[in-house]
Amino acid sequence: MNTTIPNPGAASTARPPETPNRRRALPAAASLAAALLLTSCGQPTSAGPGTTKTAEAASPAPQEAAAAAPRLVMTYDGGLMTADARNLEVIAKEPLAGFNRLNPAGDGRHVLVSTGDSFQVYDAGAWSSKHGDHAHHYRTRPGLTPMKFGAAEPGHATHHAGMTALFSDGTGQVGVFDPAGLADGKPEVKERLLEHAHHGVAVPLEDGGLLVTLGTEESATGIAVLDAAGKELVRNEDCPGVHGEAAANGAIVVGCEDGILIYRDGRITKVDSPDGYGRMGNQAGTEHSTVVLGDYKVDRDAELERPERIALIDTATARLRLVDLGTSYSFRSLGRGPHGEALVLGTDGSLHVIDPDTGDITKRIPVIEKWTEPLEWQQPRPTLFVQDHTAYVTDPAQQKLHAVDLESGGITITADLPHAPNEITGIPG
Repeated sequence: MNTTIPNPGAASTARPPETPNRRRALPAAASLAAALLLTSCGQPTSAGPGTTKTAEAASPAPQEAAAAAPRLVMTYDGGLMTADARNLEVIAKEPLAGFNRLNPAGDGRHVLVSTGDSFQVYDAGAWSSKHGDHAHHYRTRPGLTPMKFGAAEPGHATHHAGMTALFSDGTGQVGVFDPAGLADGKPEVKERLLEHAHHGVAVPLEDGGLLVTLGTEESATGIAVLDAAGKELVRNEDCPGVHGEAAANGAIVVGCEDGILIYRDGRITKVDSPDGYGRMGNQAGTEHSTVVLGDYKVDRDAELERPERIALIDTATARLRLVDLGTSYSFRSLGRGPHGEALVLGTDGSLHVIDPDTGDITKRIPVIEKWTEPLEWQQPRPTLFVQDHTAYVTDPAQQKLHAVDLESGGITITADLPHAPNEITGIPG
């Protein structure tokens, strides 16, 4: 069942006037303005030690191919592995110690690995170059490059509006760069330092501005929007526990412990949860819909809540709809399909396909066996990643990877993996 909750109290929230008891979470506009850092060019990309070579990937020199070669990059305990997204064959492995996190760099070729004290650039080894009405396709050996973006406690890397923003949780520093030239060397990075370090996120905007979270090491409170020069335009601090971000058609959202904030048309709107504590800390959006998919948790004191409802938030109307799935899921279960459909990988082992406008569950696709979310968020669990018309589902317990055709609703390929996968992302090639 699903429930639609109107939000009569939603209001556009500009920056309120200063009061003596109001805590500031950003410095004055002058101190927010970035120093433009021009960094030196990196070395040519190369594979790191331990790369598994195949006939296709044996040469470091790029080879032209007849078609695009989409690829998947996965972490495992002790390294990274890259698979051909068409047949799921693992074509490269690379040792890398530590708990590593993955984010697309934004250029369709590279992946950013959050590890240690930096975001390190990983070359997935496939890309396409457009020439007029056609494109040329290239392949090379996947592997870590020497290129790094220094960051104390590297957190989220977010690509939006053609730019990529790196958030350093340890300092509150945000670095923004154009990823288009990553293959040619390290790009210039525009740095902005927020007033307080916190676990946060930054989203580049179409006009050259930046949406940033507000918070301290103890708490997170909301968001602010800066123009291209770093001047603050609007803020909202009515968002306890601010977490996550997603872009919808014409909007950016971030989650709160009691609702969600929508930034649209220069204004910030708060949509309240129907419960006093209704956390929507993880979201999935798409340019094909104004509706954002979010998780929904209501037990503040749970060691690990296993929710069975999801939230659909229409960013154009500020209306919230809750949908009961009849099964739980994890924060790595959310995705969007090629037509804007909402996708949730349930602990029942099925991929639930939801109409974002009505909340109707239109299809349930069995993929894996029933599973239980581990208590520690860093531990592997089945994870959903969507690329083009295919949903990829990892099964770490069985060391398998499944490809699901979202048009037919069937599993097209299942592959055995050499390691239990944890995080997964991909490139279109």
